[in-house]
Amino acid sequence: MTEIAFHFHVPDKLGYACRFVRKHFRGDSQLAIIAAPDVLDQFDRMLWNVSASDFVAHCRADSSAEMLEASRIVLLLPHQMPLHRQVLLNLGDDVPPVFEAFEKVVEVVSASDASDRQLARRRWKHYADKGFALVQHDLSQKGT
Repeated sequence: MTEIAFHFHVPDKLGYACRFVRKHFRGDSQLAIIAAPDVLDQFDRMLWNVSASDFVAHCRADSSAEMLEASRIVLLLPHQMPLHRQVLLNLGDDVPPVFEAFEKVVEVVSASDASDRQLARRRWKHYADKGFALVQHDLSQKGT
């Protein structure tokens, strides 16, 4: 069964997500990031400019087959499905339609955006109602 982890009280949702992706990039995990088109465009730019001397190589789900095969990190829209199905990072508002195909789903929840928190509560309820065990990571209790 898919593991679902919520990362709560995140001060900078996309900044935190970039650090999360970079950590996985340095390891050997395969990661898919799902979001709405405007968020995905912004996040794409952020990954190429993590710092003045660092970036996270990635591609989009509509890239060539060769690029997709070589990339461990893939950005996708809600209707797309990547080749690998290890970890899915959800930056969208809704439960990803493909979430059960992944070993693990990570949900990132803003500390300051009330709308984002409300949408996360709805996603939490959806997963819980379907019987998934939910793991909580409260970032207000530790440094981000």
